[in-house]
Amino acid sequence: MRAVEYAGAGGPEVLSVVTRERPEPARGQVLIEVVAAGLNRADVAQREGAYPPPAGASDIPGLEVSGRVIACGDGSEAAVQELVGTDVVALLAGGGYAEYVAVDARHTLPVPAGIDVLDAAGLIEVAATVHSNLRGEAGLTPEDNLLIHGGAGGIGTFAVQFVRAFRQRSGSGANADRPAHTIVTVGSQAKAEFALSCGATEAIDYSAEDFSERVREITDGAGVDVLLDVVGAPYLEKNLGSLSRDGRMVVIGLQGGRKAELDMGLMLGRRLRIIATTLRARDAERKAEIVRGVADEVWPLIESGAIVTHTDAVFDLDQAREAHEHFDAGSHTGKVLLRMR
Repeated sequence: MRAVEYAGAGGPEVLSVVTRERPEPARGQVLIEVVAAGLNRADVAQREGAYPPPAGASDIPGLEVSGRVIACGDGSEAAVQELVGTDVVALLAGGGYAEYVAVDARHTLPVPAGIDVLDAAGLIEVAATVHSNLRGEAGLTPEDNLLIHGGAGGIGTFAVQFVRAFRQRSGSGANADRPAHTIVTVGSQAKAEFALSCGATEAIDYSAEDFSERVREITDGAGVDVLLDVVGAPYLEKNLGSLSRDGRMVVIGLQGGRKAELDMGLMLGRRLRIIATTLRARDAERKAEIVRGVADEVWPLIESGAIVTHTDAVFDLDQAREAHEHFDAGSHTGKVLLRMR
């Protein structure tokens, strides 16, 4: 099969298309003929040498795919065998930039009704990330004020739609005395307009404004209850300044750096919590639980149209370098996909 590999650490120039042996599914696994893979920030971090795959995972990049199940491992139970011939999405620890991938059947979901199998390639990683961190780790409620960094990217656009639908479904979050805000930070006015069209209530252009000061203005000094951060060290002080009492910050990325000085007194005085998580290295059982949560609470929102897929660009497998160049440029809104066939 054709696949992408990294020839060392560096920029897009380290990507090359190679021939690899097609994987064989083990018991409880399915073999997927991949239609497309979603690009994620983790793929870039791995390319740069900062985020190696977990032990036992494929060195081929790619954490999410869509495609058709064409086989299952010998001895698999009936529920796994019944997946053969169906179109699915899959959450991976690696291996997605390839024409075939083998994955634990519990880490797959059917392509949502009404969604093209190509566009579906960009769904499962962001859905699992958003749901497990906002609802699981941070315990987001409909009344909580929320700040999301990177509001025009794949995670950001999905998150604002999910939160809007979550509030509407609960019938909460519209208290006139304390409206629930979904605030995002973006890098341009065009991205601000896009984020607002997806469901953000406020968009802050971090290149022109101090986001922490704006958050305080928007929330009448209260701050946000939950903050989803992909930047890391450079934003730590301002992130803490943006949180309300009992605020929770979930760190899911370190795009700006790893180390910063932490004011523990501020945290104690305002009862703040910092939660740091990654999805890729979780064990198989926990990933299966996360996927079930997505199936229960997120997939119906996609099928109803409450959450819409946003595909920014599609590149063919032979254009993997160009796909990464486009991703690195930071101009995209929504998902960037790599098409295998």
